[in-house]
Amino acid sequence: MKLLKTFFLLDAIFAALFSFANIYFGLDVAAFAFPISLLFNAALFYQFYFGLIKAPSRGNFNAVKKLLQYQPFAHLVSFIIRRSGENGTSFVFDVFSVCFWLLAFVFSLAALRLISDKQLKKIAPDWLEFSKPKKRKGGAWLAFEILDWADALVQAVFMVLLFQIFFFQFYKIPSESMVSELLIKDRLMVSKITSGPKFPLTRVGLPAFKKYKRGDIVVFRNPHYSSGRKDEVKSVVSELVYMLTFTTVNLNVDSNGQVKADPLVKRLVGVPGEQLMMLNGVLYSRTKDSQNFSPVQDDAKWANYNLNEKSPEIKRLIQEFPINQEGYEEMLAFEKERDSMDISAAKKECERLAWDFWRLARGDKLGKAKKDFLSDNELFEYNMLRDNYSLTTKLMAAGQDGVEWFHAFMTDWIDEAESKIKDGLYGGDLYSDSNFRLNLLIKLCVGKFVLRNAQLIAQELPYSNLVDDPQIRELWNRAQLLQSYINYLDRRNMPVFPASAADGSACYIPDGCYFMMGDNRFNSLDMRHSYEERLVPLTACDDYSVYYYTNMEPQWVSQDKILGTTEFRFWPKGRIGFLR
Repeated sequence: MKLLKTFFLLDAIFAALFSFANIYFGLDVAAFAFPISLLFNAALFYQFYFGLIKAPSRGNFNAVKKLLQYQPFAHLVSFIIRRSGENGTSFVFDVFSVCFWLLAFVFSLAALRLISDKQLKKIAPDWLEFSKPKKRKGGAWLAFEILDWADALVQAVFMVLLFQIFFFQFYKIPSESMVSELLIKDRLMVSKITSGPKFPLTRVGLPAFKKYKRGDIVVFRNPHYSSGRKDEVKSVVSELVYMLTFTTVNLNVDSNGQVKADPLVKRLVGVPGEQLMMLNGVLYSRTKDSQNFSPVQDDAKWANYNLNEKSPEIKRLIQEFPINQEGYEEMLAFEKERDSMDISAAKKECERLAWDFWRLARGDKLGKAKKDFLSDNELFEYNMLRDNYSLTTKLMAAGQDGVEWFHAFMTDWIDEAESKIKDGLYGGDLYSDSNFRLNLLIKLCVGKFVLRNAQLIAQELPYSNLVDDPQIRELWNRAQLLQSYINYLDRRNMPVFPASAADGSACYIPDGCYFMMGDNRFNSLDMRHSYEERLVPLTACDDYSVYYYTNMEPQWVSQDKILGTTEFRFWPKGRIGFLR
């Protein structure tokens, strides 16, 4: 009995210190932390000393036992509430609070062990009868069973929550971004203990000693969402509510009420000290030790672009195929055409189209074109191709202004781009060079549309003749191919990342930071992209570039946002096993 009282006394001391560490004088939610923890602790120790010790009974015994079981969870709730107010807490303050919580937890467990049946025989045999369940009948039995099950479920929720914070977390795959390694509804076990798990809303926890390498599948906080303290509070509270409501209530939603894609599970493909780039689905890397970009051979092992080549067993489980086999082969052929494009021939063709339109429109001596003749939206590649007839009529109606703008649009790049050639590449790297070439291919198509439309309009033919014109029909097929490729552009390619400095010197992923992508590259919104699209020029090598919508905005992920690494798939039954 003396040892039990000692454990309760030590528990009381550290629980009281924990409560006083929750004192807050502000007028917000954090002020509730102190009274919650203080009242809980007061109830526990009053029940023990003035109830169980002085007046032993089954009710007092069960009350003490339940209060001991719930003490760590009540303290955890108080801990979170204290850090949910307007003002945060310092690291040193958090360290002391965590230490008090842990010590109170340890002595509460020790006290619980002493009042177990086995130990009661030694320290308080008279209490043994209190630990045995009371026989109940009828409605009393049913009510007790319901309460007992509810108690067990709530305790299980809190235990799972503690387990998930520090050791392992279970994760269900919500999308097909990691096909074919991971499929929708796959259930994973994520190891967190080596990734430096922290107490909620603090930096206090275990150190991270996991050495991440390329190819690891990691679970991490989504950096696309804001990560201020209020956001962290909301995330922790939503996780707690999600667990307590047995996954029926999810408060982790964005401003539109949609469940956030947070956390994310992706493949780690870029490591500190690297500069990356992707072209035609091939990931390239360079470091300080090797200034030339070279393909990342390992990336080809897991990067998926053509799901049509997967085994029948896997294909049956895939819900969406972003591109069919015919479209994939067409895309490869187009990339080959773009990369082997004869720039000299393109120059001559652009000049021919510009001068033919000048002659057809009876232009005067060329002056400086009005750069703002078309808005950014009118320069949007889709609009230029789709509204080619309207563009033609606008150019012809504008007279000399239209002629000068079209001439600049088709030929201004010739002198400008020459000054931006480095190492034989327009823009200085493979990605910039490929976008420059794509810009020219779109311009050539637009230019041919404009010239042919102008020729048919000059013949005063009805609009139906324009639609049925063989050359126009051929150009529409070309436009469809160009538009089809644009739809995959930001999933198939990525600019140099991190972007080089203004003087052209390379920049690299910092220490402690990583770059992640999904394996299913056509169906993965990952660290290549932002969540907002913007209209930008397709190339910086042309002042009259066509525009396109992009969400390309690569960013690295710092190690402190990594929650853990996926280790094992435990569902579905036929795909159980360790992940590669």
